[in-house]
Amino acid sequence: MSGPNSKTETLVVDNGSEKPDGEKLQKVLARMGYGSRRKLEESITAGEVMVNGKKAKLGDRVVASDKIKFKGRPVSNDEVIDNRILLYHKPVGEVCSRKDPEGRATVFDGLPRLKSGRWVSVGRLDFNTSGLLLLTTDGDLANALMHPSSRVEREYLCRVMGRVDKTMLERLKSGVELDDGPARFTDIQEGGGDDDSINQFFYVVLAEGRNREVRRLWESQGATVSRLKRVRYGDVFIPSKLKKGQWMELKQRDADVVYTMAQMEPRPVHKPSKKAAEKRERQSRKSGKHINKRHD
Repeated sequence: MSGPNSKTETLVVDNGSEKPDGEKLQKVLARMGYGSRRKLEESITAGEVMVNGKKAKLGDRVVASDKIKFKGRPVSNDEVIDNRILLYHKPVGEVCSRKDPEGRATVFDGLPRLKSGRWVSVGRLDFNTSGLLLLTTDGDLANALMHPSSRVEREYLCRVMGRVDKTMLERLKSGVELDDGPARFTDIQEGGGDDDSINQFFYVVLAEGRNREVRRLWESQGATVSRLKRVRYGDVFIPSKLKKGQWMELKQRDADVVYTMAQMEPRPVHKPSKKAAEKRERQSRKSGKHINKRHD
């Protein structure tokens, strides 16, 4: 066994043997999309992660041969996961969780199946909000984009009920106090509507993603958002050809833009064969059909 002054680090596994130092457990799980490293550290502390049949501890490192379970489910940490990024046009009436206790449709229902890894939603849109949602198999990318320090802009088109004047718009841009702290729109642009109409459209921009923030900002001024759609996330706009319930996969050039947004070095994304690409294109076109049937 190496002594305390040895330069070779080792990890004692459950059976008492030694093996070369691996990666931190929370880093491995984060990369596979099981959550942020901070949340995973909480899960490890709570005893929700097992390694080789024993509860994991903070600071544990793992290698490919280790048997990991997260909340009772096996994790295959030796799988090679293809980096993939999807744009999804979320319709109203879907939730962003994997399973819904009320049995409602989720954004994951119509996504392409994966041989390894899992889809991770980059943030959320609430049940009554539609528009652009990014999903990826790269947990590091998702966590980097969602981290508050990233300050990635989110732009929404909203239909607002109630009288809106210049003074109100200035207050929303300078900042108002909400229940969870100060908030503001970094930009507001008129999107149409008659001056005499009760409904007006506005494009608004946020540099963070707090729960129902757009709606709560307008409500703080006595106005109500009756329709809300996200049209942009950072440098990525929702494609006009992408219909509700449909997804499209980003190729390397566009994926590089997303990695740059996250202040990460671009990583290679999966390049399917021509046959596989054609199959995915058919799947993407079909993915929105269940939405139309739901609303017929």
